[in-house]
Amino acid sequence: MSTPGPAARLSARLRAATRTMHARAERAGAMALLLRGALDGARYARLVRALHALYGTLEGALERHAAHPAIAPLDAAPLHRADALAHDLAALREAGLADARATLPPAALAYVARLAELDAREPVRLVAHAYVRYLGDLAGGQALAPIVERAFGLAHGAATRFYAFGTREAVAARTASLRAALDALPLSPAEADAVVDEALDAFARHVALFEEIAAEGAPSAQIATRDAPSGTRAPAVAPGAPARPRAQRPASPAVAPPAARSPGASSPAASRTRR
Repeated sequence: MSTPGPAARLSARLRAATRTMHARAERAGAMALLLRGALDGARYARLVRALHALYGTLEGALERHAAHPAIAPLDAAPLHRADALAHDLAALREAGLADARATLPPAALAYVARLAELDAREPVRLVAHAYVRYLGDLAGGQALAPIVERAFGLAHGAATRFYAFGTREAVAARTASLRAALDALPLSPAEADAVVDEALDAFARHVALFEEIAAEGAPSAQIATRDAPSGTRAPAVAPGAPARPRAQRPASPAVAPPAARSPGASSPAASRTRR
């Protein structure tokens, strides 16, 4: 397939340019372990904590530049995930899977610093991070929530608010709306090039984060054995137990969905959807 030219829709350019890096991110470190049901609860909680830091910085920046002509059309507020991640992280702590004293992984700190830099100097490039984050969440969340709940013995909805965007119809509508907004952004050719370049950098930063978390040690005995409050966990599932066999592999919750099989396709949770 040929790469779209400069005049192509932004969503198509992003899809083509990031295809290889997206596939690499899906198979990287903690994400690969999570999809196999092999990521322990403590490292999953570290991933959630890192994502919370990323979203807090990204969404604060998007709000500060809400009147910017390249930010306003995205209407990202209904997609914001920071509050949902804060809820999930608190639930994971209650379940004994997260250490409140843990520091952010260096890759997450570097990512937060990059977002803060863009907030101060190049807000147009924030569009790339909105693309990578929100389209990925919309595509993968519906399928990943039950995998997470089974793997860590979590009661339904107890710590997976991050993945909840409403009904399948609502997810499809939000996905289509975000794609249309990207294609309608009033960007100059240089600005569009910058967004594509930044999206590649965003995927590289996700790879670094996933690999860093996967390389971290297992949870301490204190964190691993702490009792969870009643009602937090679902019964009879051990933390880290493999999820039941899946007919298809869902998209990663932390990277944008793969390219769509056909132009305009926007399946909310299909594992092989191509952007």
